[in-house]
Amino acid sequence: MIVNGKHYTSIWRNEKKQVFIIDQRILPHEFKIVELKNLSDFCIAIKDMLVRGAPLIGVTAAYAVAVSLLSGHKKNDLDMICSNLLETRPTAVNLFWALEEMKKALLSVNDDDILEQAFKKADEIFEHDIISNKKIGENGLNIIQEILKKKKSNKINILTHCNAGWLATVDWGTATSPIYHAKKKGIDVHVFVDETRPRNQGAQLTAWELSHNNINHDLIVDNAGGHLMQHGEIDMVLVGSDRTTSSGDVCNKIGTYLKALSAKDNNIPFYVALPNSTIDWNLKNGLTEIPIEERSHEEVSYVQGLLEGNKIEKVNISLAGTSCRNPAFDVTPSRLVSGLITDYGVYQADENSLKKLKELTE
Repeated sequence: MIVNGKHYTSIWRNEKKQVFIIDQRILPHEFKIVELKNLSDFCIAIKDMLVRGAPLIGVTAAYAVAVSLLSGHKKNDLDMICSNLLETRPTAVNLFWALEEMKKALLSVNDDDILEQAFKKADEIFEHDIISNKKIGENGLNIIQEILKKKKSNKINILTHCNAGWLATVDWGTATSPIYHAKKKGIDVHVFVDETRPRNQGAQLTAWELSHNNINHDLIVDNAGGHLMQHGEIDMVLVGSDRTTSSGDVCNKIGTYLKALSAKDNNIPFYVALPNSTIDWNLKNGLTEIPIEERSHEEVSYVQGLLEGNKIEKVNISLAGTSCRNPAFDVTPSRLVSGLITDYGVYQADENSLKKLKELTE
């Protein structure tokens, strides 16, 4: 995708095997590139959300293994490396998937070849993510076109929640990929961007990337979505996923469930865009089996913004000492999901439909 007229991916490496990311904590006010040099750097980047979004977390973890070997760790350290990375974020299944892929690729490789093979496998996961999200966009474009046929219009209004854009993947994004593909097809796309408290990924990230890629949008407060649906201003809801069960339950950023309820009540399609790697085939009941990360209370009681003099600061919005709860995700039951837009096609959010996807990808 484009930033200030130049193409970027959210993570990349050069010929010297140096890995770079965009520090997403300070967007949209500052565009800063950071090099990740060792295992500690990668763990901090994932845990403190310099990088975030399930697909990007997975790719970052893959490069973390490779860079750890480059910086002196040995094959015998693979379990330790993966264990440290797994402790950073418990909800996004792509983290687990990517590390399993790395271990499978490296366990039978001899010590002399392991470094080369580690970067080769990480590069493959990087490229796979780009291709997957491009396909998600193509499959999602078909749904947008179907909605427009029924609407008899060339303009579609889409509500997003959190950031499932290219910043959450390597490129294209999941929920934004159909939007970018629709724009390329000449469709008049307008996006209503949920601010997405408490970290404001919609306000700070989605609005920023849509702006740089010339997508019309309005930033709205989280609680405005239902009102807009009631008044016919939303044609579809399109979100991403951090983990989806084999039965179609969707775990995504906190507040997604409320959007799904509003969409159901107003007969508006609610679609989830995700790569196959985000489906956890070992889980069936999202409400009881998916671990929900609880993050710092300061994310709730403080808000970050740009002050006069271009200084980024956090300000307290509540009485000091106020007790806070900060579940980072919620689970949308499959019955509220109109469909799952994957890199292999569009599937119903139910066990029978997803079995076909599993058989296709095994």
